[in-house]
Amino acid sequence: MSTLRVTAEVLTVHEHPDADALELAQVGLYRAVVAKGAFRSGEVALYIPEQAVLPDELIEELGLTGRLAGAAADRVRAVRLRGELSQGIVCRPKALDGDDLAVAAVEGTDFAERLGITKWVPPIPPTMNGEVERAPELLPWVDIENIQRHPDIFTPGEPVVLTEKLHGSACLLTYVADEGRVYVSSKGFGATSLALKEDPRNLYWRAVHAHGVREAAARLAERLGARRIGVFGEVYGAGVQDLTYGADGRRASLGYAVFDVSAEIEGTVRWLDTAVLDGELPVVPRLYEGPYDIGRVLSVASGRETVSGRELHLREGVVIRPAGERYSAVTGGRAIAKAVSPAYLTRKGGTEYE
Repeated sequence: MSTLRVTAEVLTVHEHPDADALELAQVGLYRAVVAKGAFRSGEVALYIPEQAVLPDELIEELGLTGRLAGAAADRVRAVRLRGELSQGIVCRPKALDGDDLAVAAVEGTDFAERLGITKWVPPIPPTMNGEVERAPELLPWVDIENIQRHPDIFTPGEPVVLTEKLHGSACLLTYVADEGRVYVSSKGFGATSLALKEDPRNLYWRAVHAHGVREAAARLAERLGARRIGVFGEVYGAGVQDLTYGADGRRASLGYAVFDVSAEIEGTVRWLDTAVLDGELPVVPRLYEGPYDIGRVLSVASGRETVSGRELHLREGVVIRPAGERYSAVTGGRAIAKAVSPAYLTRKGGTEYE
């Protein structure tokens, strides 16, 4: 999940193709449906992204009572309004009446805390939960920003790789060679350097044992001369999320695919191509390798899944990486981003567990 920031943005306003009283306010490559005449191109307004949880008073002020997502009807999510995808909310809250939003846009001011806006945290089902322990040696995963919010992470023509983004639950494994020890965690627990104690009922430990992830990480550490190996995989199937890819997360046939690998070698942590596993573990499908083009990225993000080989359901999206790992001044870290399918965002009955 990407980071939550509520910022002032310069808008580009477009006509709504199928509604005389509505328009589309564009922020980055996102578009939010707004009332006609509420904003003009070049003006600055606040942008509240998807997965933001709003306080009741702001919901009432914006006229959104009962119209947002979640049990409390307080969460922003993508919707289609008169046929157009609307992602996020564009507004000018009364609490910011005295602020110079044009200056805030230049400075990148984050208004989330001031407005009482928080980031939605997915629930943790019992099979993904468990007793935890401190794990300072755990190699962390990173939040991935959406390319539509930050389209300049990559430059046109730059060689990139697109891999399929799977709708499951991220399993973080760190193998520490000099201790011969392995730590297993989820994305949520891993963000606070916590690991799950071994439990045969836990989804992540079941995946690690079923696919021999610990053993593969140990062999890779020996091959590379690494002190630590991080293997980051998606666990998927029925009972995990609503998209199953033909697997069953409740049985031994639970799905697992590696989407990233890291290694600490001579004191430096490096991100490696999943090809370094040399076929020892299943990996997420590669859908495209070639020059970066945002149109192609958004096109590939949609369609049918390829994991099962049977196109059983829609595709969640893609993850974009440079052909060679590099730093990004936009993210302040890795050059990596995601693009999510509009059909995935607006599907009915979807689950979003951590």
